[in-house]
Amino acid sequence: MNTIRSTWIGWGTLIVAGGGAYFFAKRSINADKQARHEADLKRRRLNQSISEQSTASSPPTQRHRKADHAGSPSTEASHDPAPIDHLSDNGKRKPEEQSKFEAPAPYRSRKGDRFS
Repeated sequence: MNTIRSTWIGWGTLIVAGGGAYFFAKRSINADKQARHEADLKRRRLNQSISEQSTASSPPTQRHRKADHAGSPSTEASHDPAPIDHLSDNGKRKPEEQSKFEAPAPYRSRKGDRFS
């Protein structure tokens, strides 16, 4: 039969065991995080030193390659990722420009009471 005293001892033991498990698990997790962080820093330093060596040995024209085409509109236009479609004068597309999956008219929701 469980008494008050045995219940307190059981719960106390459970709490102490859980606290000990949490403490050792947390310590292990923190050690793993620290090891990963140090490995990441080492890898970054290695990559940085390799990139510094490669840029020091490359000619200056390749080192400063320009990727921004903002100064040259003609090259910027050819790199447009999604050109837009322009509508005709009356505001509609030409029939040959419409996809077979497009609706002929845009969807308009009905206004008013829908539950009557």
